[in-house]
Amino acid sequence: MNMFCYQCEQTAKGTGCTAHGVCGKDPETAALQDLLIHLARGVAQYAHRARGLGAETGEADRFVIEALFTAVTNVDFDPERVAEMVRKGAAVRDRTRQAYEQACRDAGKTPEQLAGDAAIDPADDLDAMIRQGEDLTIQNRIENLGEDVTGLQELITYGLKGAAAYADHARILGVEDDDIYAAFHETLNYLAGNPTDVDGLLAAALATGELNLKVMERLDAANTGAYGHPEPTEVRVTPVAGKAIVVSGHDLKDLKMLLEQTEGTEINVYTHGEMLPCLAYPELKKHKHLVGNYGGAWQDQRKEFDEFPGAILMTTNCIQKPRETYKDRIFTTGLVAWPGVEHIPTGPDGQKDFTPVIEAALAAPGFEEDAEAKTITIGFARNAVMNVADKIVEAVKAGRIRHFFLIGGCDGAKPGRNY
Repeated sequence: MNMFCYQCEQTAKGTGCTAHGVCGKDPETAALQDLLIHLARGVAQYAHRARGLGAETGEADRFVIEALFTAVTNVDFDPERVAEMVRKGAAVRDRTRQAYEQACRDAGKTPEQLAGDAAIDPADDLDAMIRQGEDLTIQNRIENLGEDVTGLQELITYGLKGAAAYADHARILGVEDDDIYAAFHETLNYLAGNPTDVDGLLAAALATGELNLKVMERLDAANTGAYGHPEPTEVRVTPVAGKAIVVSGHDLKDLKMLLEQTEGTEINVYTHGEMLPCLAYPELKKHKHLVGNYGGAWQDQRKEFDEFPGAILMTTNCIQKPRETYKDRIFTTGLVAWPGVEHIPTGPDGQKDFTPVIEAALAAPGFEEDAEAKTITIGFARNAVMNVADKIVEAVKAGRIRHFFLIGGCDGAKPGRNY
């Protein structure tokens, strides 16, 4: 079975994974994710039209965001869970179509009869569903439309996936925006029409970039509204003695809930990878058992987690194929998943019970002694920098500051990107 995935910078030979993902993704999951994206486009086709007639589209709004995020690199590697998302999407699509048709009747209009993505009927059998995904592979479009058109279509899709990740994090913290949901539906509806005009595709790609900035603004408001503005903070990057949990991914709310549930347990909590900035948020760093950061980038996790003597919690994404040596003490939550790894579900009230993670940490040996103390300073986010902008400008003019380092990526595995 073949696959084709080139949505991250670490694809095989820099051109795309065609047999098995460098990240560990198998062809079956890749095919199901392709099917999920096309189904999300179908949901958006109806949501775009329903919204234009004033109908309620909240369920479609949430599904489209979650479906796009599920197909981001290193999120959901469990084919059964992706298949369940596909089935959910079909049900959401049908309800959104009904809402659209009712809105048409109320407005005295004739509903459009949509085909293509809007008419996908997922198979009941997993293998058959995988074959449906294979029929929608990017390779087919490359053969029919060429690399330029297909590449631009995918550039827009990947931009939407990234924006969806930000939007989902903001939504979890209660920050949503109807205009942003409308932009997702409009753009996916455009892609569902299989556009081939290069100028139009370039314009849509630029608009997707603008959408990303708007969504990031909402996420910033969500994070700082819930946990305060990051402040310059000295962070320990070497272990301290005691039982331990390391948290990777991106979800601040998951970390907050875990910190609250481990209060008084004598378990130390560490961030990993992209969670490092959490140590600068006032409402997170006030928990004294959030003791520092462990390890480095997500792509180094298999070695680092193998050596970590505690429990591991993956939030939202960044997981790689777990080694058997720690598979019984790694947990997923949110949209991230791996076959055979215990998943912590979200309750109806949005809360999670991290008892299995805590029990695994208590059963593990933990760090036997303090390592030599080493620290780094983080937390120079926009608020902290702008509050002293005048002093920074003066220092530049006086020659006391000669270089600025902008850390803008999370997957820099190549020399020169390993700051």
